[in-house]
Amino acid sequence: MTGKVLILGADGFIGRHIAFHLRAEGWDVVASARRTTRLARMGFACFTADLADPQTHDPAFWAGVATGRKIVNAAGLLTASDARFEAVHVKAPAAAYANADGGVLISAVGIEADTPFARWRRAGEDVAAAAKITILRPGLVMADTSYGGTSLLRALAALPAVTPMVGQGDQVFNPIHAEDLARVVGECLDAPKPGQPYDIGGPTRITQADLLRDLRGWLGLPPARALPMSPAVARIGGAVGDALNLGPISRTAVAQIEQGVETAEAPLVDQLTAKPRGIEQFLTHRPAGTQDLWHARLFLLRPLIRLTLALLWIASGLLGLFLPAETFLPMTAHLDLPDALWIALARGGGLADLAIALALIRNWRPRLTGLAQLALVGAYTLAFTLLAPFLWLLPLGGLLKNLPILVLIVTWMVLEDER
Repeated sequence: MTGKVLILGADGFIGRHIAFHLRAEGWDVVASARRTTRLARMGFACFTADLADPQTHDPAFWAGVATGRKIVNAAGLLTASDARFEAVHVKAPAAAYANADGGVLISAVGIEADTPFARWRRAGEDVAAAAKITILRPGLVMADTSYGGTSLLRALAALPAVTPMVGQGDQVFNPIHAEDLARVVGECLDAPKPGQPYDIGGPTRITQADLLRDLRGWLGLPPARALPMSPAVARIGGAVGDALNLGPISRTAVAQIEQGVETAEAPLVDQLTAKPRGIEQFLTHRPAGTQDLWHARLFLLRPLIRLTLALLWIASGLLGLFLPAETFLPMTAHLDLPDALWIALARGGGLADLAIALALIRNWRPRLTGLAQLALVGAYTLAFTLLAPFLWLLPLGGLLKNLPILVLIVTWMVLEDER
């Protein structure tokens, strides 16, 4: 059976798999997300909605698009303020459910913990249960592509010489392929199962250590020595990840890995026609390509590039603010402009450099931050070319170093574009 469906969070890793699967099965899909440009280019009818926006918390906002449709809520946050968690997990879904004809919520396994993520996930489930929405709690979701935590696992597996793991690596996972999860969602839309939340995962149990080893083998890399990491050290790494906005490197992710991500899938799977595959079936059903290896190796280089650029801008900013005027004024002596102007430009440039460094540290609006870097490096290069063209001929590089810096900024911008 097929029909009409609205997918919240359709631009996410899981949301896209669900959207593509349901469309292929003949569903009339409307894809909703905060950014829908690429979904529209992929051929979906789209409804743009930022679930943190108060207007999406009014049922009237959804009346035109959700009425007469089932709804799949694949939207969610891993880290956020309480206000944002409540908006995305509770208020906006409640307003959308009020207009929909039932549906499915993609929640998460292991939300019994006392963390903001877990608390707001439970609150979101309460809202879904009241609206008679089927609640699915997937464990570790993997796919031919990767995102977030699965990208981090690939990156750890691809490290040279050693494979770090939290604790001794004996935590248990039973991964499910995203396409299998999408099939489960389709079945639950056809045959709703409101009431209790249902765990969903694959039939095969695997430890963290074996999962990393198998991923490394799939990538075609030689065996590496396992490097157990104290959970305390891993938690510190998660705290640093939160502070620097390093995506899947977070306290929540560390806590989930530390306790394992195993689901009790039998109560739901026993009701399904299409059974999820085990990881031994889907991990090796296609060969790893060059793009898989590149992505795995670049994933941890992405934050390293960002922090390296931040260090560069910090150094440049401090020099601009505190370098004695007599060290740079001789370069402008041939220009008929007051020294005070050059000093003001140097100090103002230093402040601009430090602002960019702060934006990089917090990973604030990467595209805008990247464009600002390109503009500023370009402006510095042009200005110094006019003021002191001999800087291009210095033995240690001088202005020549700006060319690889520009390429590094562009590379970082490409890596930050995850959608």
